[in-house]
Amino acid sequence: MSRSPLAPLDRSARRRVAGVACLLALSFAPLLQAAPTALEREVNTFIGSKDDGNTFPGASAPFGLIQVSPIGSHYSGWRYDDEKIRGFGHSFISGAGCWEQGGQVSMLPVTGTIGPGGDFDTADAKSFDHRKYASTYSHDGEIGQAGYYKVRLTSYGGIDVETTARTRAAAERYTFAAGQKEGQVLVNVGQANERHSVIGSVIDVVGDRVVEGKLVTKSFCGGHQYTTWFRVEFDRPFKAHGTWGEAGGLPGARHSMEGEAKPNGAWLSFDLADGRAVTATTAISHVDAEGARNNLRADGMQGGKLIGFDRMREMSQQQWRQQLAGVKVDGGSQDDRTVLYTALYHALLQPMTGSDADGRYRGYDDAIHRADGWTYYEYFSLWDTYRSQNQWLALTQPQVARDIGRTVLAINEQGGWLPRWGYANFETNIMTGDPVTPFLVDLWRFGALKGRENEAWDALRRNAFEMPPINSRMAGRSGNASYQAEGYVAYDRAFPSKGMDVDPHHGGSATLEYALADCSLAHMADRLGHDADAALLRERGRNWRKVWDATVRDEETGFSGFPRPRGEDGNWYTPSNGHYSPRSQHGFHEGTGWQYQWLAQQDVPGLVEAMHGREQAGKRLDAFFAYDELLKAPLTAARKEWVVGPYSYYNQFRYNPNNEPDLHAPWMYTLIGQPWKTATVVRAAQQLFTNAPNGVTGNDDLGTMSAWYLFSALGLYPAVPGSGEFLLHTPRFSKAQIALGNGRTLNLLAPGADGRALQYIQSVQVDGKPQPAVWLDWERLQRGGTVTFELGAQAPEQGWGTAVSDLPVSFCAAPGSVLK
Repeated sequence: MSRSPLAPLDRSARRRVAGVACLLALSFAPLLQAAPTALEREVNTFIGSKDDGNTFPGASAPFGLIQVSPIGSHYSGWRYDDEKIRGFGHSFISGAGCWEQGGQVSMLPVTGTIGPGGDFDTADAKSFDHRKYASTYSHDGEIGQAGYYKVRLTSYGGIDVETTARTRAAAERYTFAAGQKEGQVLVNVGQANERHSVIGSVIDVVGDRVVEGKLVTKSFCGGHQYTTWFRVEFDRPFKAHGTWGEAGGLPGARHSMEGEAKPNGAWLSFDLADGRAVTATTAISHVDAEGARNNLRADGMQGGKLIGFDRMREMSQQQWRQQLAGVKVDGGSQDDRTVLYTALYHALLQPMTGSDADGRYRGYDDAIHRADGWTYYEYFSLWDTYRSQNQWLALTQPQVARDIGRTVLAINEQGGWLPRWGYANFETNIMTGDPVTPFLVDLWRFGALKGRENEAWDALRRNAFEMPPINSRMAGRSGNASYQAEGYVAYDRAFPSKGMDVDPHHGGSATLEYALADCSLAHMADRLGHDADAALLRERGRNWRKVWDATVRDEETGFSGFPRPRGEDGNWYTPSNGHYSPRSQHGFHEGTGWQYQWLAQQDVPGLVEAMHGREQAGKRLDAFFAYDELLKAPLTAARKEWVVGPYSYYNQFRYNPNNEPDLHAPWMYTLIGQPWKTATVVRAAQQLFTNAPNGVTGNDDLGTMSAWYLFSALGLYPAVPGSGEFLLHTPRFSKAQIALGNGRTLNLLAPGADGRALQYIQSVQVDGKPQPAVWLDWERLQRGGTVTFELGAQAPEQGWGTAVSDLPVSFCAAPGSVLK
C-alpha cells in the first residue's frame, strides 16, 4: 500500500493503536486466525482526523447518542495537528463538511488555584476561556481504538485522560500526576467547537457529585437552534466548587445562566490525597433534563451505582467486537486490515441514536414522542449517505435499517415533509437535489420498509410532485416548479433559500439529481402497481437530457456534449465572458459538468448515445480518470492525477474521489462493458485510504467515504439507486465473510488477491455456478452463499462482463434503446 507524506507518524500511530506487541508480530497473519478480542484494536480512530477528513478520535458506541472526544481549534472539533486540547466534548458528528459539529459540555482536568488573583482568576472571566486554559498534549502514548481513547495532557503537571462510551452515557477518567494535592475539573457550557455557537446555557452544581444543565446551540452551517440537556456524575465527592459567568467566577456558587457567546461553567475541586484518578460519567439528551438522567441511569449505572470506567470500557469494546466481527477477512497486511476495520467503524457511527433510554425523542414538530420497541435516529446527511453508507447498513444491519426507515417516515409525519439533511430535530436544508428519494427507495428495495410501503410511497410521491408550503421549514424539491413544467431545474442564483443551499442555485446538478431520484422511485411505483406513475417517473428519469448541450466542447480534450444549466427563460446559461466551459462550477453543486456528466447511471444507453457511442464514452472515461497514467503507476498516480484537495470542487475535469457526485463513476466502465477498467480505477483509488491521520479522501461525510471503501475492498458496489443491483469487481482480500444480520453469511473468495497489484476478473461463480452477469441483485445477496472470483494479471477485453447481455438493463432507458 502506498504511503502518505506522514509515513513515520503513520507507523507510530499504528503501533499506538494496536496496543500490544503480539498483534504486530501477527501483522501478516490472517485475521480469521487472530484472537477475536483484538478487533476493537484493529481500528485506528485517528484515520480521517487530518486534512479535513473531519472524523474525531474519541470514544463512541455504534450509532451512539453521545461521544467523548478532544476539542481543538479546527471547525469540525478536532484536527490531528491541533496544538492544544481545549476540553473533551460530548457530542460529535463524524466527517461532515460544515462547521458547528458538536463539542458541547466541554470538560477539562486542570491543576492550580481558583480564586481572586489565582491561576484561574475569578475576577477575570477571560481566565475561563477554553482557548486560554487549553492544555498542550502529546501524541506519544496516545491510543485511539473502537470504544476507547487515551491521551496525556502535558500542561498542569501532566494528566492522563481516558474516555469510553456506551450508547447513551460516556465516561472519562482523569489521572493526575503524583504529588499533586488538588485537582480541578472545569465544565464549560458557554463554549463548544470552534464554530459551534452557544446561544444560551444553564449549569447547576447538585450536591457534592453532580453537575447538570442545558445549552442551546446553533447548527448546522448556521442553521436552527436546538437544546442539549446533560448530567455529569463523579465517582467521588468534590471538596469545593464554584461557577463562572460574564462577571467572573464565584466560589461556592451552584447556579449560573448566561446568554449568547457568554462565558459559563462550573469548577469542581478534588482532594487527590484520596487517589489520583477522578472519573466523570456523562449523559446527554435532546428531550429534557429527565432524559439525561434516565440515560445516565440506563447506560452509566448498575444497581444504583456508577458502572466505573474499566467496566464501561469493557462493555463498550465488547459491543464493538460484536459489530466489527460482522466482517472477517483473510489476506493483506496489518495496515490493510486496519484501514478496512476503521472504515467499518466509521460507517457504523451514524445515524446517531436520538431516542432516550425510555424511548422518548423530540420530533421535528418540537413535541416529545416515544419510540416504543424501536430506536429513533438523528443526523441524516442524505446527499452523502444515499450513495453507499445507506446500502451498507441495509445489507448488514437490517434492524437498524428498519428503524432508520421508520425514523424518516416519522420525520415526514411530524415535520410535515421528508428531510434533506436532518440535524438533531430540525431540517438544515444543506445540499441540493432530492437525496431522500433514492435513500428511502433503497431501504424499501432492501426490505427495510415492510408494512410501511404505502406510507413511504405516499410521502415520496408528494415530495416528487409537489413542494412544501412557504412557511414550512422543509425545502423539498424547491426546483419543482420549472422541473414539472419543463423537465429541468432553472438555474437562478437569486432564488430565495430556506437555508444555505437551494436547488435553483445549482440548477444543472439538481436536474441530474432529480432525474436519478425519479428513476429510483419508478422502481417502487412499478413494484407497488402504480402503473401510470411508474411510466411518468421512468420518462422523468431521462430528464438529464434536458440539460445536455450537445454543442458544448471541452477545448483541451476535444470531447463534445456536456451537461449545462438552463436559465429561467429556457436558454442555456452563458457566463459574462460569453464562453461556457464544462469545467465551470456554474450551476453544479460542489462539482463541474465533467464530474456530473456521469450522474445518469439509470440511463446508460442514452448517456452513451449522447457521448457518441461506447468507444467514445470509454475514451472520455479514460481521460476523466487519467487511465493511462493509472496503468503506469497504479499505487501513486491517483494522488498525482486526480482532484487532490478535499474542497477542490471547481474548474476540474478529473475524477474527484473526495466528494460524492462522481463516487459511482468507476463503475460506469462496468456498465458500458469494460469491467477490467473499473478494477484499475478502484485499485488506484484504494491507495488514497491509508493507516494515517490523513487516510480518508476528503470529508468522511458520516461514513460515506468509509462505506465506499468497504464496498470497493470487498468486491461489490451499489451504483444504481433503486435497482437493488450490486456490481461486481476485483476484491482486495483473498477471502471475506460478511454477516448479513439475518443469520446468513456472504462469502467472497478471490484466491491470490493482492491490493498492491492490478488484477482483473477472469470469471465469477456463485455457489459453484458460472456468473456471467456483472451484478448480483439484492434478493440473491440476502440469501448469502459464496461468490468466487478468478483473478488474473491480464485484462480480459473480450471476456467476463464485456458482452451487452452480461450488463444490467437500464430501467429508465428510452423504449427500444440499446447499448451501442
